[in-house]
Amino acid sequence: MNMKTRQMILIALFAALTGIGAFIKIPTPLVPYTLQYLFCAYAGIFLGSKDGLYSQLLYITIGLVGFPIFASGGGPAYVLQPTFGYLMGFAAGAYVIGLLIKKLKNMSFIKVYSIITIGLMMVYLLGVSYMYLIVNFYLNKQMDIMKAIAVGFTPYIVFDLGLNILITITALRVVPILRRAGYLK
Repeated sequence: MNMKTRQMILIALFAALTGIGAFIKIPTPLVPYTLQYLFCAYAGIFLGSKDGLYSQLLYITIGLVGFPIFASGGGPAYVLQPTFGYLMGFAAGAYVIGLLIKKLKNMSFIKVYSIITIGLMMVYLLGVSYMYLIVNFYLNKQMDIMKAIAVGFTPYIVFDLGLNILITITALRVVPILRRAGYLK
């Protein structure tokens, strides 16, 4: 794989920003409010699908190696945390957002907001599903899927949809500038 220096720097930057977003949090019982998704979405928008995915995979790898950059620590055992699925969702979300944003010729608030929301739903799909599986099959506690949705989706969706407005406004202003400058295709 022959990556340009600029690409490697940006991938590392967005991995670091996602890590910083983990520490900007409001603690809640199971899934804390963080700004990780903000940087995950920006990674997809500004780096594109492949490099956005790489940035999130780098973030996950750094945490799994043992650096405490996740919202609740780090290390290989973190894969057994109920919230690990959200981290996998960040990688999928960044990829999907980058893929769909690149296809947009004419950006509008509704189109960009919809794409970012699709990416957000990828995060929730993987996050809630993983939480359900870990709680039921690893922690041996009973949690039906509706309870998993009530715990891992419902309390956070309004905040995240509001955050999507900020992400959309930023994208609408910055993406055209980066495209004109030749940094985005």
